[in-house]
Amino acid sequence: MSIYREYDIRGIFEKELNEATVVRIGYALSKRIEGDHVAVGYDARSHSPVLFEYLVRGLNAGGKKVLDMGMVPTPVNYFTNYQEWDGITPSASVMITGSHNPSEYNGFKITVDKAPFFDEDIYELGHEVEAMDMPREAKRSIMKIDPVTRYVEFMLKEFSHLRGMKERIVYDCGNGVAGIVTERIFNGLGLHVKGIYIDPDGTFPNHHPDPSVEHNLEDIKKLLASEGDIAFAYDGDADRIAVLTHKNNIKGDMMALLYAMKIDNPVVVGDVKCSQVMYDELERCGGKTVMYKTGHSNIKVKMKEVDADLACEVNGHVFFKNRYFGYDDAIYATLRMLELVHDGIDLDAELARLPEVFSTEEINIEATEKEKFKIIEKLKELLQNPPSDFPHIKDIIDVDGVRVVFDTGWGLVRASNTTPALVTRFESTSKEDVKKYETVLNDLIQKAKELL
Repeated sequence: MSIYREYDIRGIFEKELNEATVVRIGYALSKRIEGDHVAVGYDARSHSPVLFEYLVRGLNAGGKKVLDMGMVPTPVNYFTNYQEWDGITPSASVMITGSHNPSEYNGFKITVDKAPFFDEDIYELGHEVEAMDMPREAKRSIMKIDPVTRYVEFMLKEFSHLRGMKERIVYDCGNGVAGIVTERIFNGLGLHVKGIYIDPDGTFPNHHPDPSVEHNLEDIKKLLASEGDIAFAYDGDADRIAVLTHKNNIKGDMMALLYAMKIDNPVVVGDVKCSQVMYDELERCGGKTVMYKTGHSNIKVKMKEVDADLACEVNGHVFFKNRYFGYDDAIYATLRMLELVHDGIDLDAELARLPEVFSTEEINIEATEKEKFKIIEKLKELLQNPPSDFPHIKDIIDVDGVRVVFDTGWGLVRASNTTPALVTRFESTSKEDVKKYETVLNDLIQKAKELL
């Protein structure tokens, strides 16, 4: 059951994602889809085509016909749900991807009726799979489609006004699947570009495809310094982005602030890790903000609920409903950022105007799968009656873990939904206070562990 996560299904190929399990996943999933057609695509990992065949067998056994999109970025997979293919609109899609995980991992991101299939739906699916026998073989039913060309054509039309931009653009695909579309789009728009690690290679020979980790940005930073005006980097399946200038590594929350400049009275959803600066500045400028749980599936559901124009996570997931379909797409986010530059917005100058804050990166604290959520609950109890020397608490936000609001900043402690760990982050307008908040909350975490 450990492969069934809150946002998706993820595990090690063969050891956890083997033939028997994946065929049964396909069959069990087919029973939760009302229509006849499921679109399936996969990333660059060597075992992704193998998992594709297993999944197709299960979907076919459950009476579903498969639209085969081949190797695609995850946003292209999502895009497929909004298109007709010879008169057929998919009722669901499955993206076979390990995202930014090591090369031995793989998994499934599932969309049903244009909405994420996650949380309790995934857990229930897992229990059913574990209890069922292998389904009977059915006749193979599969139809090839070409969503990449359709997607590229869409982007070329939507961003035709960017043709001939003079800025020098550099980018790093990290040997993930972003390169399947980036060259066609950038060249089609006549942009001045230079890319590295463009060819998909699921062994990721140059660096790990996670642009939220500073070490993985070393090569693109060197290229930016010598040959670029702005840089972009993508994760393994191209639903997360890093944006770099000569002065800034722009995180997802600050990207949202910049994007919102071109949206009238925007409604913006941010995750609990986002800077308070983002929330405060958006509200000050006439926007409305909603703080919600981390996780791409959670964010998409909340966006629909509050009719948001835009959403973001600090780690580089950016979601556009304004002029788009409401899912996270690093390629689309690239073009919207280039649009800001094209319109004369100085990204660094805009960021320099914001209030100065000091913040940590995400800091992981080891905790077992069994104990991590229990630690959070115990921490909530301890915060109701904190130690006498504990900083003044202005508010406690428990939408996802615990975000403790202090006089000059905040500290977050939440259970990771993908690893056996607690995730912490701290921010303050004072360099001394951010360290103090980290220290006192870490001490309280330790006490919570001891009391379990």
